[in-house]
Amino acid sequence: MARLVTEMLKGTLEGIVLAVLSGRSAYGYEITAWLREQGFSDIAEGTVYALLIRVEQRGLVNIAKVPSAKGPPRKVYSLNASGREYLDEFWRTWSFLVQRLEQLREGDK
Repeated sequence: MARLVTEMLKGTLEGIVLAVLSGRSAYGYEITAWLREQGFSDIAEGTVYALLIRVEQRGLVNIAKVPSAKGPPRKVYSLNASGREYLDEFWRTWSFLVQRLEQLREGDK
């Protein structure tokens, strides 16, 4: 089952991270730690950082550099208006898929 979860997560991780950022600003490690606390234990930091670079390049987040007591400044990400629009579309698509999957599952009974 772990392999299947990993494969399904690949297609939804961007929406999940944007959903996290819709509630609060955060930096990469903070996002990774929160996801792990929520049970996504197989997520690597590198995966989240690569995803954050992609959403930054696509203009879905704002970035602030915040001083850190332990090294260089941290890049803190927050969702901007374009990111909120994208997240809204993600949730509409998610709802559509869930409905269709439920119909398929109910059809098996």
